[in-house]
Amino acid sequence: MTAPAPGRFISLEGVDGAGKSTHVASIVEALRARGRRVVATREPGGTPLGETLRALLLAEPMAHETETLLMFAARREHVAQVIAPALARGDWVLCDRFTDATFAYQGGGHGVPADFIAALAQRIHGDCNPDVTLLFDVPPAVSRERLTRAAAVKNRPLDKFEREAQDFFERVRAVYAARARAEPHRFRVIDATRPLQDVRAEVAAIVTAL
Repeated sequence: MTAPAPGRFISLEGVDGAGKSTHVASIVEALRARGRRVVATREPGGTPLGETLRALLLAEPMAHETETLLMFAARREHVAQVIAPALARGDWVLCDRFTDATFAYQGGGHGVPADFIAALAQRIHGDCNPDVTLLFDVPPAVSRERLTRAAAVKNRPLDKFEREAQDFFERVRAVYAARARAEPHRFRVIDATRPLQDVRAEVAAIVTAL
């Protein structure tokens, strides 16, 4: 029996307010229109346990190392229960954040050592890494304005990460940029300050090329 063609793993990254989540539905639609089976998921989350941990991570104060460990606990379940099985079936996986976010937020934002994060990543998911990462890039000032406006429209409080100061997001953005420079074959950096239709057109072109 012929094994299924391997699936592809696409992650979406960027600071809060970059607008990456806005594009998930259109990417899924574009891939399915080309005959691909798609699993759309998110981190932290993606499994019942992951969603429970997400609620804690977005609300509860904790030591930064604890936060990092919980991120990887959720990720282990996510990879084992959702991502790896989907890729083995030949499905395409579209994930809103993955380990790059931990390097950026817990590493860059909170100062958790990069080698500690890298060791956890190797132990928890090994070679299960995105084939392509779409990095939606905006300056922290734009991020802050978008977050504040969205929270007002939805009448909801900002979560604990969204409430971080601008210098936190500057550090997060700097780590994302450094990772994109280190792995240009994987990252596609998208200027997300442009009008939505322009960003969507660029994303569509990237997806078509895949």
